[in-house]
Amino acid sequence: MHPLIRLTLAAVLLAACSHKPAPQASFRDAARPIYSLAGFDPARLSGDWQQVAGFGTACRGGTIEIGSEARYALCLPEGQKRGRGAMVSQQPGRFDLQGIGPLWVLWADADNRTVVLGAPSGQYGLILNRGPDLPADRFAAARDILGFNGYDVAQLQVY
Repeated sequence: MHPLIRLTLAAVLLAACSHKPAPQASFRDAARPIYSLAGFDPARLSGDWQQVAGFGTACRGGTIEIGSEARYALCLPEGQKRGRGAMVSQQPGRFDLQGIGPLWVLWADADNRTVVLGAPSGQYGLILNRGPDLPADRFAAARDILGFNGYDVAQLQVY
């Protein structure tokens, strides 16, 4: 084999070995249905939330403050994402967050302490709490809701 061809082949193989894989496009089985809370009152999301779990591994949780607009620093699969923008209601329980995309309310406890948000695409799944301490029973309920909606909860990261 010609030395130049050998060198080119070695360079291609080396580049293939050092290539980082692309982030996973979805953390949920698209064949499974995803449900949002149809009767959800958007006012229940107002205030400060702590991200206590999600599918991002390159960071350690985040926060979101929801008022007339949303200000966020969330841990997402591609890393920490910061921004602010409108959180437009598409219909009860379904929102489009500027800079993030569609987020559906999959579950919220009766006292507005914990909420589970998911993207229909499965790209995002978040467990938010009013503070950093989430009791085990509410965490189990939130994790089960993600699983019910087709998310691979084995990949869920607790922050």
